[in-house]
Amino acid sequence: MFDDRSRKYKNQYVLLKPVDIKRYEPFVGKHAIDELRWLAEPLKNKVWSNINSTFVGGGVAEMLQSEVPFARALGIDCRWFVIEGSQSFFSVTKKFHNLLQGLDQGITLEEIFHAYLDTIDENTRNVKVVGHMVTVHDPQPAAIIMNGNVYGHIVWRCHIDTSNASRRIWRFLLPYINQYWGAIFTTEEFIRSPLQIPTYEISPSIDPLREKNKHYTKKEALDILQSLLNENNIDPHRSIVLAVSRFDIHKNQKSIIKSFKLLKDKMKKKKPPQLVIIGNSATDDPEGIKMYEQIKDEAGDDKDIHLLLNVKDNDRVVGSFMTIADCFVHISSKEGFGLVVTEAMWHGTPVIGSKVGGIKKQVVHKHNGFAVEPFDYADIARNMQTLIEDKAMRRELGKNAIEYVGKHFLLPQMLYKELLLMRYYLEIDNKIPPFRINDLTYKEISQALYGRTVWPFSSDDLKKRIEAIIEGFEGLNE
Repeated sequence: MFDDRSRKYKNQYVLLKPVDIKRYEPFVGKHAIDELRWLAEPLKNKVWSNINSTFVGGGVAEMLQSEVPFARALGIDCRWFVIEGSQSFFSVTKKFHNLLQGLDQGITLEEIFHAYLDTIDENTRNVKVVGHMVTVHDPQPAAIIMNGNVYGHIVWRCHIDTSNASRRIWRFLLPYINQYWGAIFTTEEFIRSPLQIPTYEISPSIDPLREKNKHYTKKEALDILQSLLNENNIDPHRSIVLAVSRFDIHKNQKSIIKSFKLLKDKMKKKKPPQLVIIGNSATDDPEGIKMYEQIKDEAGDDKDIHLLLNVKDNDRVVGSFMTIADCFVHISSKEGFGLVVTEAMWHGTPVIGSKVGGIKKQVVHKHNGFAVEPFDYADIARNMQTLIEDKAMRRELGKNAIEYVGKHFLLPQMLYKELLLMRYYLEIDNKIPPFRINDLTYKEISQALYGRTVWPFSSDDLKKRIEAIIEGFEGLNE
């Protein structure tokens, strides 16, 4: 999977082959694919590098596993670098993640300067990352911008909810973030405070060709799951409530269990439903197994609650469970986006989703699922019961869910925005991308004032704004 060059360095270069992008036409139409080809034409052989902290586990890795081959198929030299770190590095970056999502947690200077910054130094000491555009994903590699070994139009992409980020960790990361050419957030509300660089809004997406997202008939799904169902005493003829995510405090699996127990009590005179919670561990999340044990304790000896960790043939198993489940529950207390919500909706499974973060962009209340407060156990249980008992509603919401994902959250739609951004940085287009969030920024103004115009200021609107700002400064001098 990895290029032989990776053995020389601390970080790894992931080599993925191009995909046949004609296979996406049935999902988004030929016109959309032709438009992507047109956008990519002047970007052929241009380098687009991506840097993150893990090849497996989590939504970012899954997206890059699809995004890189797609971009390469368009003729772009798309590259993927994975930084390496010790257990202490991933422990402190997990604390970054928690603090950025508003969880109060202790962190020491030793952790920040030794476990974090020293690891970043080691990853860039013997290797250079070069790209006409370089996307650095999430807080783990954020400080890599300051080491002088990453070259190009470098943007930071934040996949987590930082709207209530701890002030101390945000102040630590802010000087690094403000060195980037721009920052990408899932939604505008995630920006903790005004940045000095341009910000953009791009939603994550799923790959409809990925094994997990293939549409199965119920019979096909049951055939795939047969041995696993038998091993875990899961009855496919009884209702199934499904949840899929990493075992993490913000994923709020304990609340799912509490709500499910209320549901069972409400349905005690009927055939009892089953709760299946599937989760994987990830190399950059050392707290996952500890949280798994806590969730096991919450489930107790309830024989209708099934916790499945690191199942074999994960993608086919998850996709099959999403096909046969009566409802999918994802009630995170914090959520950058929640690609598992998108995946469940793509399978036509109505989602009970919390009114937080990126989930709000996906679950439209009573249209494709139910939007709930993450700790309102009674309401969550009530919606579980509705979806289990009302087959017609389940079918209608599921149909709407498939259509909604098809319009907004498939891989080609995300690539469309990213290609526009790359064209803008390379000055192929001078028009500001329509998904930009903020107005003219400090960095752009200072570059214009001192004659270092590295942004494409040919837009008449931008020129007028800069001239007005300069005139304002001259007026103050008088």
